[in-house]
Amino acid sequence: MSKELVDYLARSLVGRPEKVAVTERQGEHETLIELRVAPEDFNGLIGRQGGAVRAMRLLLAAASAKSGRRYGLELLQAPPESET
Repeated sequence: MSKELVDYLARSLVGRPEKVAVTERQGEHETLIELRVAPEDFNGLIGRQGGAVRAMRLLLAAASAKSGRRYGLELLQAPPESET
């Protein structure tokens, strides 16, 4: 559920939704969700003073309250496309 939430929110906020990739890594006490976006969308997703990412983390915390599991969100920049 949380992975899908991050995917939906990110695709709604970026200019190149086809470049959004969300992966989930399970830890012992926390699940880390990695969000990769196109280089040109990276700064836009962070927004002013990290507002968009902070809001996504807040929504993750609210969504995970019932499960009793902590979720972390890491924003990564996708590597630029190679030109051939």
